[in-house]
Amino acid sequence: MFQAIHQHLGGEFTLPLDIDTAYPLFTPAGETLWVPDWQPQYFHPADGHTVQGMVFSTGHGGETTLWTLADYQPAAYSYRYVRVTPGSRFVQVQVSCQPVDAANTRVQVSYTLTGLSEAGNAAIRDFAAGYHAMLAEWRSLILAWRDSASQAS
Repeated sequence: MFQAIHQHLGGEFTLPLDIDTAYPLFTPAGETLWVPDWQPQYFHPADGHTVQGMVFSTGHGGETTLWTLADYQPAAYSYRYVRVTPGSRFVQVQVSCQPVDAANTRVQVSYTLTGLSEAGNAAIRDFAAGYHAMLAEWRSLILAWRDSASQAS
């Protein structure tokens, strides 16, 4: 009988960006600036405007994942996404930003994952093994975007 894995992962990193620059980078549209091959398909609202309850999908590795922005608190610099990869896994993603000072932002990221199948459990184990490396890569990709944006201006 199938037994779902349920796992919580957390981590953080600091960006040398002010909070008003850093925070929008974790919206679906903001991630298109720094995440290679991130191409969300927006269902609601169709223009991809960031609002609580927005619905979109992404594709990666032959899978389609459906997302909603379940909790959006701009005043608190916080997002909570809920996503499902049908037949594989159910995931909640929390991203919270806090100003360290006027020029630096701490980004806290947590994932709560539940397997929906043996393949989903395997995907969760793989994801967990690379979680902290993923966060380090996010930071590197954001810094590369920042550097290329400053050279272009």
